[in-house]
Amino acid sequence: MNHRQRLEACLSGNPVDRPPVSLWRHFPVDDQDPDSLARSVLFFQQTYDFDFVKITPASSFCVKDYGVRDEWRGNPEGTRDYTFRPVKLPDDWKTLKVLDPFDGSLGSQLECIRLIKQALSETTPVIQTIFNPLSQAKNLAGQETLLLHIRQHPEAVMTGLQTIMESTIRFIKECTRLGIDGIFFAIQHAQSSLLSPEEYDRFVTPFDMEILEQVSPLWLNVAHLHGKDLLLDRVRLNNIAVLNWHDQETAPSLFEAKLIFKGAVCGGLRQWETLVYSTPQKVKAEANKALEMTGGSRFILGTGCVLPIIAPHSNILAARNIVERKKS
Repeated sequence: MNHRQRLEACLSGNPVDRPPVSLWRHFPVDDQDPDSLARSVLFFQQTYDFDFVKITPASSFCVKDYGVRDEWRGNPEGTRDYTFRPVKLPDDWKTLKVLDPFDGSLGSQLECIRLIKQALSETTPVIQTIFNPLSQAKNLAGQETLLLHIRQHPEAVMTGLQTIMESTIRFIKECTRLGIDGIFFAIQHAQSSLLSPEEYDRFVTPFDMEILEQVSPLWLNVAHLHGKDLLLDRVRLNNIAVLNWHDQETAPSLFEAKLIFKGAVCGGLRQWETLVYSTPQKVKAEANKALEMTGGSRFILGTGCVLPIIAPHSNILAARNIVERKKS
């Protein structure tokens, strides 16, 4: 099977020649230029030949055109530190404008997608990272300010979220025209430590539902639920084919998730304890445990979040190679 055939079979629960596998990472410094990011993503894929390519720009790519500024300061996950956030006062949410997807940072990301798609075979699926509106709002204001505004100035936040959603939909439409196979939909506030179920229903659900409606033509949409103590019963997974979360750190287990989600689950490997600080032997043991738990069906071997940029090559290679000996 080629990558696309393997993933299509996996999603439908049909037999596969081997379980799919994919890891993704940030590319700091390179992620500030579309050509450099494209070349780094392609080199990573050429090195490990994963079953799908997730394009991981800096988290600021979708909010930079609102005035965000950030810097690379050596974070081992490859993320950048925010040095200026344009939303400070409640009324600042009302001043946000719908972004043109062809301008600035969004336009650069479209160029990156075009370069990657141009270089890869059609049998290698490509998905683009999309942060949901509330995650983008967090990057515009900071977590503390966002949660304060949600509770004290909810209508102002709702106005800002509507603008962010419209900008995101415009960008997704252009990504779709470039031939992406899906989005990696990053949801960061489905955590009971951050929002109540009622707050989630108000500030997340309606905006996410609008976006997920736009990706219905795409076949490889991945939902990533970031964090712990998930509000899983509140998360809408319309048009989502793959569910990814910190499965080694928080409920549900891979087995439990397969009982409540009809698509494929992606995970099994701990990003820090195993892929960074452990050995290839431990990587293989953890992967084998996940494969046994899921029966290798409707399962993609991966990690619960982004692969730290300091992960040893031998550990990444172990994750990639273990599936070759697990035919099903």
